This record gives sequence, structure tokens and C-alpha cells, in this order.
Amino acid sequence: MKTRITEMFGIEHPIIQGGMHYVGFAELAAAVSNAGGLGIITALTQKSPEDLAKEIARCREMTDKPIGVNLTFLPVVEAPDYPGYINSIIEGGVKVVETAGNNPAKWLPLLKENNIKVIHKCTTVRHALKAEGIGCDAVSVDGFECGGHPGEDDIPNMILLPRAAEELNIPFVSSGGMADARSLVASLAMGADGMNMGTRFIATKDAPVHENVKQAILAATELDTRLVMRPLRNTERVLTNKAVEKILEKEKELGAHIKFEDIIKEVSGVYPRVMLDGEMDAGAWSCGMVAGLIHDIPTVQELMDRIMNESKQLIEDRLKGILN
Repeated sequence: MKTRITEMFGIEHPIIQGGMHYVGFAELAAAVSNAGGLGIITALTQKSPEDLAKEIARCREMTDKPIGVNLTFLPVVEAPDYPGYINSIIEGGVKVVETAGNNPAKWLPLLKENNIKVIHKCTTVRHALKAEGIGCDAVSVDGFECGGHPGEDDIPNMILLPRAAEELNIPFVSSGGMADARSLVASLAMGADGMNMGTRFIATKDAPVHENVKQAILAATELDTRLVMRPLRNTERVLTNKAVEKILEKEKELGAHIKFEDIIKEVSGVYPRVMLDGEMDAGAWSCGMVAGLIHDIPTVQELMDRIMNESKQLIEDRLKGILN
């Protein structure tokens, strides 16, 4: 399959692995890239720029295909060492950066000078247009179904993707609710140039997370995610568990008076405990509604091969068959 995204990033299939905290390690990124997609290392999972440099080098030992790095710009008082992380990306020869969170405009000139393509995650068409306007090369359009932060507008992909196609000139990929060939073909039909998968890649043999996490996704249905931190306008879609139910109780009880400090135990620093140690009730962790479409734990290669083979069948047999 050739799309503007495969050509821009030099990949075989129009499938990107989204940046995920304590999931986007070298093992998963390399597996996705080796299978023909674009694997992405999550920069802020690494505690320092030096650690990121080592992780990029480790990934390079596992694949000679293109890889990317996710860099999330957080709205915090004490910001991470962003210049250091960007320097590690440049020195590591990485040519694709997925930005998320705050506006990346400040960092674009440095990335561009080093011939790095930037794909920015957006949850609205207006944010996507802003990303295009400041010089991002592509955008990842994140529908309301997505795990993690879906924004505050609640627009699902059946509306968001065609709207993005109406407005954008730069290439974009669909994100949120993406799991299989149906996701890819539907995304292409709605104007996207590929798709970004997060939760689906966690439930693979290559994902370096605890088996409990994979089994939790496998056992979940599309009804098992919850939206937390909505009163704080920092909405996050997470898989329900005891900690999540506790957050929702506090939100109901405190209403508009709730502060981040009230839920800090349930949301701060929980990812290593969940993803690495398998403590499934340690806190809130991002998961998409797409869990309802995940029924097995294949290798990344098996998953990618299946998606591409079934996409071909869908286009050539089902869709052409309907026309005939």
C-alpha cells in the first residue's frame, strides 16, 4: 500500500504505533518497524536524555528500518529537559518525531533543521489546522474513542476524519478505535493516509509489558473504559478498575471543587506499577474502547500481516463485489 504517509516516513505499511507511557520501549518499536510499520519510542518514559539515547541505540540494534520518537510537551511548572531529549533524538539519527500535548512550535525549527518529520497528535480539526499552519508535516487525528486524552469536544472518528479530510492539506492518520483491517480501510475511505494504533499494540507478544495488562485488555469489552479528570478539563479514557472507580466517586462528591491533589494517588506515578509490575488496580491507565475488538495476543508481525492481507481482501473482494 502506498500513501502519502508511507512515502513521507519511508515505511511499507501505513500503520504507526502510537507513543505510550511505559509501553513504547525499544522492543515494541523495533517489532513494529520490522513488520513494515513505524515503531515509536516514548521519550518521557526514559528518565533522562541519556537514557533516551541508550534506548534509541538499543532499538537500532534490533532494526535497520525507520523508527520514531514520541515527545509529549506537558503543561507543568518544572518541564523535563526538552532540549536534552531533542538532542538525543537528533544524535540518534531519528527522522520522525510524534509530538503531543502542548503546541510544539518552539521546537519545530530545530527539528526541521535536522530533517526530522513531525507528526502532531490532535483531537480537533482546529488543532490540526493549527499544526499544519505552524509547519508540522502530518497530523494524527485522535477521535473520542481513543485511549488516553481525547480532548474535550467528544467528536468520534466517523465525523472527525472526514472533517479533517475536508480541511487539511497535509497528510493525516486516524487514531482512536483502530485495531484491524476494517479500521484501516475505513480510515482510508474517510480520507486518512494511514492509521495509528495504541491499545491494539499493547496486546501483542512483543509489547514489553506485564502479562496481566495484556489479559486485562483481552478480557475487556467496549463498555469497560471510563472518562476520568473531566472536571479538571484533562479528560483521560482509562480501563476501569478499583482506583478508577475511586476517582469517579471523588469527582461526584467534590464536583467543581475537585483539585488534582485530590486524586494524585490514583493517577500519579502509577504506570511502572501497572505496566511493569502488573498491579492492575494501582491506578488509572490509558486504554481505548477498541479493547472490545481485541480477541487475541499475536506477535506484531502476525498482527501486521493479518491487517494488510485482510485489507486487500476487503478492498478487492467485499467492496468491489458490492460494486459489481
